[in-house]
Amino acid sequence: MAPSTDSAPRSTVVALVGAGSETLLSGLADVPAISVFSLRESEPDLAARRVAAASRPYVVHDADPLEHVAAAWVELFEERATLGTLDVEVETMLERFADGSAIMPDYYLVAGPEATEGTWRHWWLGALAHRAPSRVLPVEASDIAVRRQLRALPSSRPWPDPGSWLTRIQFDIPDRVGLRDHDAA
Repeated sequence: MAPSTDSAPRSTVVALVGAGSETLLSGLADVPAISVFSLRESEPDLAARRVAAASRPYVVHDADPLEHVAAAWVELFEERATLGTLDVEVETMLERFADGSAIMPDYYLVAGPEATEGTWRHWWLGALAHRAPSRVLPVEASDIAVRRQLRALPSSRPWPDPGSWLTRIQFDIPDRVGLRDHDAA
């Protein structure tokens, strides 16, 4: 569910997540075409407003709107939380997307995926990437690699409406998401 048009970003929005993302974010501050925001600790409404108000071609930030959904998904499959916890986080997130208090980034750059713990790696490069493969991009955890990837963001179909897939995210099983059952034919 897209935010209202008055709060829609005019920039290409990139969430920089993963290993060392805070340090990598600060390394982009001198690029004139990029608005860089460290929003991870900000109130969600403030993060959405700052992203929407940016006027440079790119906005790169560290405030992943799906962070709580991701944590609940990881905890579910690590048997540290229940399906009910994931359901609550998904419902809350869909409400935030609907009222414009959260904005889905156009791209996720996953810095240093090799240093990301197993189930989290399956979230970024499995469950999330399965929805829009060209919108979740692994990148080496270095300033040069991040800058290079920002210059080469691929064109692709946009994210599907989060309501069409977040409500079924519990069926995306780590190590299995995105794999086809080749024996079913």
